[in-house]
Amino acid sequence: MKPLVTVIAISYNHAAYVQKALTALFNQGYQSIEVIILDDCSKDDSVEKIENFIEDKEIKFIKHKENQGYTRTFNEGLSMATGKYVVDYSLDDLMLPDFIESSVEKLEVLDNTYGLVFSNADYINEAGDIIANHNELLFKKNMLKSIPSGDVFHWVLKRYFICTPTMLMNREMLMKLGGYDEQLAYEDFDLWVRAARHWKFAFLDEVTFQKRKLKSSMSAQRHMHHYNEQMNSVYAVCRKAFHLCKSKDDLKALHERLNYEYRQCVKHGAEHLVDQYILLLQEAGGSLSKKSRFYRWYKRKFRLIR
Repeated sequence: MKPLVTVIAISYNHAAYVQKALTALFNQGYQSIEVIILDDCSKDDSVEKIENFIEDKEIKFIKHKENQGYTRTFNEGLSMATGKYVVDYSLDDLMLPDFIESSVEKLEVLDNTYGLVFSNADYINEAGDIIANHNELLFKKNMLKSIPSGDVFHWVLKRYFICTPTMLMNREMLMKLGGYDEQLAYEDFDLWVRAARHWKFAFLDEVTFQKRKLKSSMSAQRHMHHYNEQMNSVYAVCRKAFHLCKSKDDLKALHERLNYEYRQCVKHGAEHLVDQYILLLQEAGGSLSKKSRFYRWYKRKFRLIR
């Protein structure tokens, strides 16, 4: 008997996309699926469209009367999940027909030191047109020469390389981690850091998903204003990561991350975090790189920061 997979499907103002997203879910070739849908107090007609879609199906559907935020909403779904594996499915994305089947097959042949599997994805625009491929973009930018797998702790510190919606996660791992950190504005970087310290990650070299790129998405809004909650969350995760480092290689990877995030703060004027990153670098035994020092000098010269 194939293991049960719980899909936690979350909607927030996704009325234009929920029908296609749910159709893709129910067109999965894999049959052993538990679906939990949560709408986080959408202001559009997402709820009505979801209700119309599932009216003849026995599906758990939770409708928030007040917005709870993504991390808390996911954890609510996780508390009801009974599957061996869990998928975090935002209802503006599209899973391809073999996503769950291929992901389960990949994890089932591995031992319990592996906590999740991730794969490749195409990016699509509002109209559903493919505009890029996740891994090809990483290679084009020379961020990576190959996709890491196995013990990836130092890699998740150094680089962004996992396309979040492609993950199929072991529920036991998620429960031991306490789910997503509800104090943070977003989930993925923190999850990768905490999970990778104790579990291995498997990579499935297939395109299994279509991730929608929208101006309203959380990733697109990360640097929209100086006191952005997501930038504050990044710093909080970096501080967590420091306390999880066990080796010189770990710390070296963290130094690279801290320098990168420092430059993002300089670039986007998040002055409240600039000095905090310098202090954290020093605490972690590192220092600003030549690139970071030049970056700040340049910004100061043209009065872009203090």
